[in-house]
Amino acid sequence: MNELKTYLYTHQESELHASDIARILRQLDEEKFSEAIRLIPKDIVGDVALELPDRYFDGLVESLKVEELAHAVRELESDDQVEFMQELHEVDKNIASKVFENLDKEDQKEITLLQSYEEDEAGSYMQTEVFTATENEVVRDVIKRFSKLKKSNELENVHNLFITTSNSVLLYTIGLDDILTFDFEMTFKENINENDENFKPKKAQDKEDIKDVVDYFKEYDLSVMPIVNLHGVLLGRITSDDIYDIINEHATEQMYNLVGVNDDAEEDEEILKAGKKRAIWLGLNLLTAILASLIIGLYAETLQSMVALAVLMPIVASMGGNAGTQTLTVVVRQLALGDISHDDATRIIKKEVSISLLNGMLFAIIIGIIASVWFNLWMLGIVIALSMLINLFMAGLFGAIIPLFLKRIDVDPALGSTVILTTITDVLGFFSFLGLATVILL
Repeated sequence: MNELKTYLYTHQESELHASDIARILRQLDEEKFSEAIRLIPKDIVGDVALELPDRYFDGLVESLKVEELAHAVRELESDDQVEFMQELHEVDKNIASKVFENLDKEDQKEITLLQSYEEDEAGSYMQTEVFTATENEVVRDVIKRFSKLKKSNELENVHNLFITTSNSVLLYTIGLDDILTFDFEMTFKENINENDENFKPKKAQDKEDIKDVVDYFKEYDLSVMPIVNLHGVLLGRITSDDIYDIINEHATEQMYNLVGVNDDAEEDEEILKAGKKRAIWLGLNLLTAILASLIIGLYAETLQSMVALAVLMPIVASMGGNAGTQTLTVVVRQLALGDISHDDATRIIKKEVSISLLNGMLFAIIIGIIASVWFNLWMLGIVIALSMLINLFMAGLFGAIIPLFLKRIDVDPALGSTVILTTITDVLGFFSFLGLATVILL
């Protein structure tokens, strides 16, 4: 609490940063958090709220009045307004409705527009605040207008000027640094005329998949991208900070999916909800473990006749599982980054299988020697070496095939892949080891 007071006292309002305040708030208990919220300037409360984890949002709503929440929303950019209202709606629908009624008609219109898009559409992530000029405007007049808007804080994070026709159809995108090279007494059309191709915009349609927009940003190293409708009319823009958030969200989602955890449930404070989601995958894992146990049961007599097999058996399954997870993680990540094309499956499978075979031969020799010396039985070393080689080969093969197959049928490659792969490596590992032992040793 004292740290927050010191921070607010030593910084002017224009120097305050939402992420710094959010970092301090995360260190406070529930009672001090409520007091601290009231100390924060109301103009940046909304930004601070969006920097905090979702679990803090309840406390923020309880600490502020409807009018204060509405003021916080007004100070946000349109895309952040939508995010704030969505979180508020999840906390208390009644308060969210009252806050919405307290907003200006223009804010209500923009929020309603952005909420009309599907979650995976580019339009749902765009900001409607854009700085535009028509092609027939004089450069000097536009610069004066920009200066006035900037001084009055009506414009933030402006990277480009969008040139449109009189009916708002996007024509060009001009960086602010490029404007400095223009003749200020001429119109934009006259300045651009000879270098038309240099200012053709990289743009996306509002209904386009946001994943494609993320790819555009990475491919062309963009800081901002205009969003247009089907007829080319400029609707808004998506900036690089929004893209970074999307990338982080997607990476988190994939990380959770790999281990059968739901990211939405984990962000929720309800223990039963998160526990239920985890229990589904744990239940599936139990079934796969029973399947592996049934395989072991088929070779009960083999295990009883040679205790050494029971001692070495977990090594084969563990090595196969880890090798498969390595392959799976690499392929899933490369798919997410777009490094693997639709026709690239064969190359990836060959590469991963080759790596697994090389490691398989290396560790087959190592464990073969160890087992032979340990139990003074050379044939046992051969059995576990062959089993190790087979299991690591299968781990590499299925570690690559599973995510590629899921991607081909339009399912998230990370979803449940680990559970499927673990089942395969355990079953094949036990089957190959105990099967070879039965044939060779008994």
